[in-house]
Amino acid sequence: MQLGAFTLPNALFVAPMAGVTDRPFRKLCKRLGAGYAVSEMVTSRPDLQDSLKTSRRANHEGEAAPISVQIAGTDAEMMADAARYNIDRGAQIIDINMGCPAKKVCNKWAGSALMQDEALAIGIVEAVVAACAPHGVPVTLKMRTGWCQSVRNAPTLALAAESAGVQMLTVHGRTREQGYKGQAEHDTVAHIKSRLRIPVVANGDIDSPERAAEVLRHTGADAIMIGRAAQGRPWIFREIAHYLATGEHLPPPDLAEVKVWLLDHLHDHYDLYGEYTGVRSARKHLAWYARSLPVNPTDAAAFRERINATTTIDEQLRVVSDSLDAWRDCPAPHPWKLAA
Repeated sequence: MQLGAFTLPNALFVAPMAGVTDRPFRKLCKRLGAGYAVSEMVTSRPDLQDSLKTSRRANHEGEAAPISVQIAGTDAEMMADAARYNIDRGAQIIDINMGCPAKKVCNKWAGSALMQDEALAIGIVEAVVAACAPHGVPVTLKMRTGWCQSVRNAPTLALAAESAGVQMLTVHGRTREQGYKGQAEHDTVAHIKSRLRIPVVANGDIDSPERAAEVLRHTGADAIMIGRAAQGRPWIFREIAHYLATGEHLPPPDLAEVKVWLLDHLHDHYDLYGEYTGVRSARKHLAWYARSLPVNPTDAAAFRERINATTTIDEQLRVVSDSLDAWRDCPAPHPWKLAA
């Protein structure tokens, strides 16, 4: 897929997730097969741009191109300024957040709440496109199917966004009202794809190679975007890539491989956040890894308890390394191999 000046290596994308898809996680997902990754959302509020949180989210050191940054806000001029601010800091693609269902975002009429006001939503798109055009930076848009069951206006907004200059559209197959409940539907994605000329990306409940193939087949989408299924399982991208190419399942990774990836992820994480914040913010990632690995529930629970008690980098690394070595050396049959 071509996006502006960039040729994306495959059609497997990492979804922007606040507090999850930071630079270390994006780099790991790309290493393990993702062709494209969008940053966690960056606020358009100028009074928060100098905050530590925003400065970390705008840090792209060592990240492979293309660097895509998602911005969120409710004011067209502020969103245009936010686009320019992030371009100055290395952003090569700007993504507009019109899909986040979180109450703290929607209560301020940002994220998917923008879909309630089509004129405002398109005004923001037009302003951001105009701000990015002089820099040759493509603008993309991520949205939901609508605000609620009775108002599924994604097709209308999609056509307007294309006309305004958006170069790629991602659709999560749920309304804002649904949040992450129920099942994502991709009929709306298929309908939008049939009407647009720009690339369309399907998002929502894609958690296996088979599901990825099914969604691509059903929607005709140009790519798929994966979010929650990659938490603790970033190798899902290489599994899907292999399945789409061969129709066969890639053997699950050996725990020795996982140990290398996990420790590299942690070191990169600590480099970005420092010891105090890094150790604490890594706990959720480690809990997700424990959930994804072939470990019995008792051992996984004990691992999480030990991790949550760690307060230093050395201590956390030691717990992780010792635990993975113990699980790898366990004489019991490997659950992944049994499943395969």
